Amino acid sequence: MTTEIIKTTPDCEIVSSRIFNFSRELAFRAWSEPEHLKNWWGPAGFTNTFNEFDFRVGGKWSFIMHGPEKGNYPNECEFIKIEKPSIIAWKRFSKPHFQVVTTFEQVSDDKTKIVFKMLFNSAEECGKLKPFVVDKNEENFDKLEVELTSMNS
Repeated sequence: MTTEIIKTTPDCEIVSSRIFNFSRELAFRAWSEPEHLKNWWGPAGFTNTFNEFDFRVGGKWSFIMHGPEKGNYPNECEFIKIEKPSIIAWKRFSKPHFQVVTTFEQVSDDKTKIVFKMLFNSAEECGKLKPFVVDKNEENFDKLEVELTSMNS
């Protein structure tokens, strides 16, 4: 059984995007290969322990984010759409519940626009996270930039 990507309105979405000076293929690898993803996923100061990373539609992604001060945050996800090298989407089984749709748009041979969308079932759920998540997503992109640089060297 496949899960559909939920239809949302702008008040139920948190959208972050950035243009990276790397190829679309490299950017996609940073999101789809666990040895790279674990290095940069999460806000500044966070680290990850991946328990399962089955990169296919219906596959599970189970991991624990470790906060910089304290706290371990279990995450249980399932991949719901993968189209190499243009889209990766998953749904979260852990709270807060939402779906993520990430697209990779080739701007030029060495520039990729990544759009990271968090989709919520209600504006209320989205509103609870929006004040915190926007800046954290930028920190996540900063860490991705570092990982892409190391992958490219």
